[in-house]
Amino acid sequence: MNVAIKAIAIGDVKSLKQNDKVASSAIEKSTISSANVSLLGIEGDAQADLKNHGGPDKAICAYFFEHYSFWEEKLDKSLSFSAFGENITLQGTTEKEIRIGDIFKVNDVLLQVSQPRQPCFKLGLKHEQPKMPVWVRETGYTGFYFRVLQEGTFTINHSFERVETNLTYPTLEQANELMYGAHPNKEAIKEIIEVNELSESWKKQFKKRINQ
Repeated sequence: MNVAIKAIAIGDVKSLKQNDKVASSAIEKSTISSANVSLLGIEGDAQADLKNHGGPDKAICAYFFEHYSFWEEKLDKSLSFSAFGENITLQGTTEKEIRIGDIFKVNDVLLQVSQPRQPCFKLGLKHEQPKMPVWVRETGYTGFYFRVLQEGTFTINHSFERVETNLTYPTLEQANELMYGAHPNKEAIKEIIEVNELSESWKKQFKKRINQ
């Protein structure tokens, strides 16, 4: 798997406004050339809603450059890097190939895939399109979160190498289908709950989904 870093981005908390809806968010980010990484994410990056964003299981958000052309056509506009509020824009793979628990090495940093990204209404505010969160879930073009296993630094020029994967674990695409599909496979949901590397928040949501 040949994965490249297209962009690294961080952001401060700002106000987003569309019509009568206002929210605080750090979804608007600026690109940087290098990242100092701690267990809680990239230095200089902020989160407005610490209940649903950030923390060890959601330290770094990543999105795939492969999806940009689809969204540019859908939204009828050009998109700059971090268009989805991601910290890292990656090229060379998608949700079809990345699995829960995958470990990636970039310079001296070790990152582990913890869960798909769950789009909220703030993504709709950013793009002035309230249907955005629904479209993201429907397409499965969600991106995902990393937890940090080893702190360090990296730049956009460093290689992004998968060093560990478990082929019995679900891909991000499969995890999204289990979470959002109309007819959930309860046996498969029970199996994914047992994946230690899955984030605690997704385990809780899956447990609720079983009981629906």
